Amino acid sequence: MCDLTAGRDRVCKTSMGGVQEVYIYNFVDEPFTIASGEATAINPLITQVFKYEVEGDTQVFTENFIGERQNGTGVNTETITAILKKQDATTSAQLNLLVAGLTGVVVKDRNGVYHAGGVYDGMDFTVDSSTGGAKTDLNGYTLTGTAQTKALSPKLDSATVTAFLALV
Repeated sequence: MCDLTAGRDRVCKTSMGGVQEVYIYNFVDEPFTIASGEATAINPLITQVFKYEVEGDTQVFTENFIGERQNGTGVNTETITAILKKQDATTSAQLNLLVAGLTGVVVKDRNGVYHAGGVYDGMDFTVDSSTGGAKTDLNGYTLTGTAQTKALSPKLDSATVTAFLALV
């Protein structure tokens, strides 16, 4: 059954846009136990998580969920865009692996909510590397990850956040 079961009251103007932290892990099937849109446990096969420091207002996590009535389908396209400042050989080598591999992500937004991206089929990344032209241009990397999933991203509960961050 697909009927709505609840509404939503007006919320206070206390929310803030943007991404505060990006975490990437090597994908495993069913990385989280998910119930009612919430990740309530982490798969023990996830043994390492890598934190990518981001700053500024250019880090964005978006979701575009579209239902198709005629076909009876729905797909959510998740996109993470993250800017990494300054190029170096170690980061370039890791980003080569990121593009070649299959990963999942967890994004912490500026409201302290942890969103799990790519949980059903993983996330694919592209990397744009640029030295910039003007002295104030970006010298660094722009990471763009995309995934197509069957639902909006699950949010990690507090116990799962604690267990996840212990793997960083």
